[in-house]
Amino acid sequence: MKILHEKVDGIFGYRQMTLHMNRKFEEELNHKRIYRLMKMAGLRSVIRVKKKQYKRSTPQHVAENILDREFTAEKPNEKWVTDVTEFKYGQSKKAYLSAIRDLYDGSIVSYVLGHSNNNQLVFKTLDQAIVLLDGEHPLIHSDRGFQYTSKGFKRKIDAVKMTQSMSRVGRCIDNGPMESFWGTLKCEKYYLHQYKTFEELSLAIDEYIHFYNHERYQKRLNGLSPMEYRAKAA
Repeated sequence: MKILHEKVDGIFGYRQMTLHMNRKFEEELNHKRIYRLMKMAGLRSVIRVKKKQYKRSTPQHVAENILDREFTAEKPNEKWVTDVTEFKYGQSKKAYLSAIRDLYDGSIVSYVLGHSNNNQLVFKTLDQAIVLLDGEHPLIHSDRGFQYTSKGFKRKIDAVKMTQSMSRVGRCIDNGPMESFWGTLKCEKYYLHQYKTFEELSLAIDEYIHFYNHERYQKRLNGLSPMEYRAKAA
């Protein structure tokens, strides 16, 4: 079995192995026996390894879709959207970017790049944004990710009297502006380069978000950059 496993580059599972063993030894060997022996020998099919099943977390808090795809705002810090996206660097290492975008001018209000997609990543992003508020109480919209449905996130937004809104299940378009920004960032920066280290990726994201906020002119903003448009409102 070990010789055959090596010969076929490990593509055989216990079913194919059983067929080959039966033909070789001209016996009717039970597939359960082959499975047990393969397991003892550490022989596994390289193309049929089952994906790890992750148990879905039970939301601690769910909000209605108050934003309801009304993606325009009359003033800064009236409506925020937020999300987390994944990047790869080096030898299949992963990094996660959490960001908050203002629907008034499309600017990125705050963002944090981290090694893990966890509550701390999202909470830190929110804390950075809250510091910038001057008496405003934005509506903040997200998907139903575990960070946003946690009691900790709810406590943070309640403390500053913000309103929470969430996309409906399976409706990415409910958070369209955030999804749109991820697409723009990846097409205009991320996909054009390869990043060997976390530091290289982090620097590239810093550079792009500064460019996006301050130098990327937009037709819908009358040819201004998001921060120029925001400054006029102030």
